[in-house]
Amino acid sequence: MNLPNPRLMTLRQAVQARARLRRAGRKLVLTNGVFDLLHPGHTSYLDQSRKLAGRNGRLFVALNSDRSVKELKGPLRPILDERSRAYNLGQLRSVDGMVIFRSSRLTREILALRPDLYVKAGDYTLATLDPGERAALEAVGAKIKFLPFLRGFSTTALIARIKAAGAV
Repeated sequence: MNLPNPRLMTLRQAVQARARLRRAGRKLVLTNGVFDLLHPGHTSYLDQSRKLAGRNGRLFVALNSDRSVKELKGPLRPILDERSRAYNLGQLRSVDGMVIFRSSRLTREILALRPDLYVKAGDYTLATLDPGERAALEAVGAKIKFLPFLRGFSTTALIARIKAAGAV
């Protein structure tokens, strides 16, 4: 199914949108993730990330492709395909734009988009960020911020609860 999603862009379109933001003196905040089975941990995190962009800034999300999710999470993931996950993200007021990235790492997108700020959830640290991504962020002068992790919400735990409910 091809759901309409005006917030989903190619990397080229996102770079053009970024250039317009830069010319207007507006900030770009970038985050990334799988965002499979959207839950309150995700929506809270995205809302906080958007607030960091300020009134005139924008939040772009780099969404892992189905292939990259399988590499990271295993052959049974994602639960929802990339277009469905992008559609769900596109329905959130906090998300201004998104790109689907096909590799296992975000280095190419970071170098192309040159965000002002890169945001990750608090289950990450500078030490656990991918070294290539961290080097790309440093090369473009992006600040890095870790937001508090909303405990009690994870896709893995949600999948386990769904499986348990199916066994009842």
